[in-house]
Amino acid sequence: MGVLDRETLRDGLAAGSIAAVVSGAPSAAHALLSSRNPLEASLTAETLLLLPRERQPGRLLLAAAPVHIALSLAWALLLAVVLPRRRTAAWAAMAGLGIAALDLGLVGRRFPRIRALPQLPQVADHLTYGAAVGAVLTARRRR
Repeated sequence: MGVLDRETLRDGLAAGSIAAVVSGAPSAAHALLSSRNPLEASLTAETLLLLPRERQPGRLLLAAAPVHIALSLAWALLLAVVLPRRRTAAWAAMAGLGIAALDLGLVGRRFPRIRALPQLPQVADHLTYGAAVGAVLTARRRR
């Protein structure tokens, strides 16, 4: 297991920042193809902070963004510390599936708005997140 030194911190923050942006692409694409709100999955993160009955899109987005960013950065920092330097991208993608199991299976099932989301696009988002973290870590570790 690695340590959270300055370089690992920078790598993790860079990986988490990029992954936070691209990870919602699968569920957004699915929502668009299904004539649903492409921000639907992102807006459910507010459920962890506000009352589950909140419906105003502006308030939902303001609440959801910091939750999504914080979770993305925290997971990426953890992955930057624990992932091996060899086959980082493959391990990170697998970690994304593990995070999906925790987020959707353990935590998400307790929140109706998260539970109501189509699950396959959510799993794809997590896989995309892990793959993005792995790709950024691999690129940064090569230098």
